[in-house]
Formats: sequence, C-alpha cells, structure tokens
Amino acid sequence: MLTLCGFSASNYYNKVKLALLEKGVAFEESLNWVGETDLACSPLGKVPYLKTEQGSLCESAVMMEYLEDAYPAHPLLPADPFARAKVRELNTFLELHLELEARKLYPQAFFGGQVSDSAKQKVAEQLDKNVAAFARLVRFAPFIAGDTFTLADCAAIVHLPLVSGATKLVLGRDVLADVPGVRDYLKAMGLRPQVQRINADRKANTEQLMQRRAR
Repeated sequence: MLTLCGFSASNYYNKVKLALLEKGVAFEESLNWVGETDLACSPLGKVPYLKTEQGSLCESAVMMEYLEDAYPAHPLLPADPFARAKVRELNTFLELHLELEARKLYPQAFFGGQVSDSAKQKVAEQLDKNVAAFARLVRFAPFIAGDTFTLADCAAIVHLPLVSGATKLVLGRDVLADVPGVRDYLKAMGLRPQVQRINADRKANTEQLMQRRAR
C-alpha cells in the first residue's frame, strides 16, 4: 500500500493525490506538517513524499512519473512520445512559470504578511509575460492538453486557482482573467468527483493549518 505523506492544504500534495485518485490507485494518507516530516524520506523536510514498498520518494513531479510507470492502468500520459512531451511541457510551465512566480505573493495573500511594492511590480510584470505565453500553449479541448485528462490537468487544477486568487488579492487583478477558456475549464474540472474530494479535504485541512498558525 502506498502512503502519501504531507497535508491537504498543500497544492503540491494535492497534485499527487489527484493523480492517485484519477488512476484509481489504492493509497493511505499520513498527516505530516512542515517540521514534522521524516528527513529520511524527504531530506529537505518538504511535503509531499511518498512511501512505497521499495522505499520513499520526494518531489511531486517524480512521484507522478513513478505512478505512471508503476501503475500503467488508467494512464495520465499519452502513448505518443511527442504528446507525452507536450503534457510534461505544460506541467513544467505551470509549476515554474506560473505557480512559483505567483508564490512570491502568497505571504500577503494568504498568511497575513506583506510584499513590497517593488516586489509586487516585478511579479506582475513577469506573470503578465508568462501568462501570455501560457495562453499560447493551452488547448482546453476540453482538457488542458487536449481531449484526455492528463498529469497536466492534475497540476492545473491545483495551481491555477492559487495563481488567480493570489494575484487578485495582492495585485488587485486576476492575471488569468484574459486567458480564453480558463474559467470554464476550472468550473468543469470542479464537477469531477475526484476534484471535489480534493477541494473538500483542502478546505478542511486549511482550517487546521490556520488554527495551528494562530496558536
């Protein structure tokens, strides 16, 4: 039995969890907050990490690739090599050029901190550039990479709402608002039972996280 370790307020945790649910792979969850992780499994103390019969894995992208290799039923990567590469391209773009850039705004958006005006301006300029490039990559036909649900959807479903919310709260505008199809896409994905479970667990766990921070 696989054990996914971390907490459901983490979008990276949820990305792996959604892949497990979509593939129908049996797994258990172990609640491990930052600072309470097993450094033998996650040397940097990050979440998530995955315990398998062979040993542990850290880094969400690695875990998702492992799931594809170890559990080929219900694939979340296309069989065609180029199509597989395009899914990985979207995955990388979502993580590096959208979520990680928007993450610089999270202290103010979600945790009561402050981001300097100069930092906000730099993030806004970079995100405008990156979002315009992202709009040229996505398809929403009806999924983000085409007509099948893939690992890129697992990433988009958890990352895009955070990018949207953080920029709206801190910059006063949603940088994704002008990307054609993104709102309808997220609305449609929200109807999937697996995504509804992810969102419900995330909401409950976020409340736990905020209570811990308030102590």
